[in-house]
Amino acid sequence: MSYTKQDLQAYLGVLGVDPKGTLMVHFSYKSIGDVEGRADTVLDAFMEYMAPGLLVLAAHTWSNVGKDNPVMDVLHTPTCVGILTELFRRRPGVLRALHPTHSLAAYGEDAAEFLAGEENVNTACSKGGAYYKLWERDAQILMIGVNYTCNTFIHGIEEWDGAYGTISDKITDLFVINHEGRRIYTPQYRHCAPLGSDTFCKLEAPASAQNILKFGRFGDAAARIARAKPLREMTADLLRFDSKYLYRY
Repeated sequence: MSYTKQDLQAYLGVLGVDPKGTLMVHFSYKSIGDVEGRADTVLDAFMEYMAPGLLVLAAHTWSNVGKDNPVMDVLHTPTCVGILTELFRRRPGVLRALHPTHSLAAYGEDAAEFLAGEENVNTACSKGGAYYKLWERDAQILMIGVNYTCNTFIHGIEEWDGAYGTISDKITDLFVINHEGRRIYTPQYRHCAPLGSDTFCKLEAPASAQNILKFGRFGDAAARIARAKPLREMTADLLRFDSKYLYRY
């Protein structure tokens, strides 16, 4: 079966995606199956469906920007998290945040406001930054063909709500080149090795049991959708009980 744009938008409706809200999406493009028009059709479906709201995708560069390659160019540095994110951040009307390793790309009327100030934060998901704004907006977080190992919002909860050993105490000197070509110093405290996203799947069972996480389909792919506020509240409760709940070792 080959999916059309209309087919994909129908899946979003069945999943309960609010077109007037804020939607953060993590993708595995290959998992969706055969799509007429391929990746561009997938992006068209999302951008048209979310036109009244705000669509957010990761435009991360954590694997290609670091100590040995310390500069992220907002216009030219490719993303490291899949073809859809790379195509999305290049599209007309899409804005990309000035974060050296965990930038987000957004499309919508208030995209500039949502992404503003990321060059001034010093962790991946700082309080007050774009990932924090997902919580403030009670954004829907949609995972397509991937599980919670890819849910970067949980790194934010680790930072905000007391997970043990979240952030390195050593600074990494990084830089961002903005849209005007100006180089900006953006020093970062990176994530610590004992906290890795491979443990985030532990949250799926309790989130499902509490009706926070819901499952569905998007084309051939399994889909997971949850709202940011109850997901944070549940995870924060778990971390208060055990600050090493998401610890890798």
